[in-house]
Amino acid sequence: MSVSPLRLPGRTTRSRYHLLWQVPAGVLVLMAVLTAANEWAVARSVHRTKDLAYVEAGSPGFPTERHRLDVFAPAGPTTAKRPVVVFIHGGSWNSGSKNLYGFIGRRLAHRGLVAVVINYRLSPSVQVPAMAEDCARAVVWTQKHIGRFGGDGERIFVMGHSAGGGLAALLAVDDSLFSRLGSSKNPVRGAVLDDPAGLDMLDYLRKMEYPGDEQYLVPFGRDPAVWRSMSALYRVRSGIPPLLVYVGEKTYPSIARSTRKFRDRLRETGAPFRFTVFPGKKHVGMVAQLFWKNNRIYKDLLHLVETGDLPKAE
Repeated sequence: MSVSPLRLPGRTTRSRYHLLWQVPAGVLVLMAVLTAANEWAVARSVHRTKDLAYVEAGSPGFPTERHRLDVFAPAGPTTAKRPVVVFIHGGSWNSGSKNLYGFIGRRLAHRGLVAVVINYRLSPSVQVPAMAEDCARAVVWTQKHIGRFGGDGERIFVMGHSAGGGLAALLAVDDSLFSRLGSSKNPVRGAVLDDPAGLDMLDYLRKMEYPGDEQYLVPFGRDPAVWRSMSALYRVRSGIPPLLVYVGEKTYPSIARSTRKFRDRLRETGAPFRFTVFPGKKHVGMVAQLFWKNNRIYKDLLHLVETGDLPKAE
């Protein structure tokens, strides 16, 4: 008697279900092993210098942890100076750490860039104007010192997700952040805004449409003049550096609305930008996708830093 290979004698329904469970478990293990191997391979090609102070230790208001940054550079010697990307983490202006985003620094360095991943002071210790100043200080430090790591201080780009995206936008459009630090010009050559938050806090905090919105009065305060000055939307003008703006199709409604307004303002002023919606992506997924080194955002960023021009729309 022949036996069907799909139904062996004595095979119970329970054992078949057990095999069905084993197959995806094995796939998950394989994926974990491949991911770890990929991460190890990327890390081997990169040199990381940790916890460099970008504000002089002992300065008034210097917190040991928050005024620090990590530099990620391609391993091995080079004669040509490499473009530099400063990454600013998100976290609702009250949380987050550079230590969570080393994978972004490694992937940028693996692609031949020098990456700087920063911390900055957070609410409730300070409010957003001080956070923006911290980020500007980190960029100024980078401009002065990145040559030690093979980077080109004249080719600095900024990148951020969520609250970090809003801060990166401010660095790109508000020259006064740098003039107050003694810089004769804004050193930012371009910006990548990944599902940015806070582009229009004047409108957001006036309306208070969502439960819990009062929490944002802690980092932004109660002065509408500050809400406006810390909203990149109102700083957009012609002559700003090129911007790559990415938003998830299923992100928070407030981010979807403010990024559309930001896009419209960029278009009105003739500022150089590329606006891209990622189908199906939620807010967290917009940064999680940066784990994959061949992600669309990395490809567009490389085009921008290597050519100085925006990539063509797909």
